[in-house]
Amino acid sequence: MTEALIGLATHARESAPLAAPAGAVLFRPSDPCGGFLVVQKGVVRVSLTSASGREIVLYRVSPGEICLQTFSCLVQDRPYAAEGIAETPIEGRLIPRAAWARLLDTDAAFRSAVMTSIATRFADYEQVVETLAFAGLEQRLAAALMRLTTAEGMVHATHEALAAEIGSAREAVSRQLAVFSHEGLVKLSRGHIDVLRRDELNRRAHPAM
Repeated sequence: MTEALIGLATHARESAPLAAPAGAVLFRPSDPCGGFLVVQKGVVRVSLTSASGREIVLYRVSPGEICLQTFSCLVQDRPYAAEGIAETPIEGRLIPRAAWARLLDTDAAFRSAVMTSIATRFADYEQVVETLAFAGLEQRLAAALMRLTTAEGMVHATHEALAAEIGSAREAVSRQLAVFSHEGLVKLSRGHIDVLRRDELNRRAHPAM
């Protein structure tokens, strides 16, 4: 369905190309929704910030996936409630609101691809809620490190970014990272974290396994 959505969006007559560099803000809370974005290359990070300033990453949008924020804004005709940032350079297609509504009504393949992607995205939301409700800091941080570790065994994220990733305070994340470092699971360096014992981190991220 991922390839189907990308292909359908690419050939939509009224869609327009969209590109943005890493770090670009694609939308903020209260921004109007300009259309339906289909990511073809890159990753968009969608996050929510509380009144106290604490941030949590809700989900990421990879090629062919749906941004629930955008979908909700288009369906309900309301502004964005979260922030979307290009985590990497992105390329995609932007389908205007009217064209998107028409495709959803008349194109069964497009509608099926959208609905399938929405179902997958809701599963991601359920995972976020379940993790926040039932997992402790150690488990959430271990899972985030596993998720963000590159093939070279490094995590390129600040303590503040990791705190946003798991919905915690930066100070708490720093303390837990210090514990992981003391236990020999990671090595803390300026600008990145070296994951030394991926097997043990994975066990702590999934204690029931």
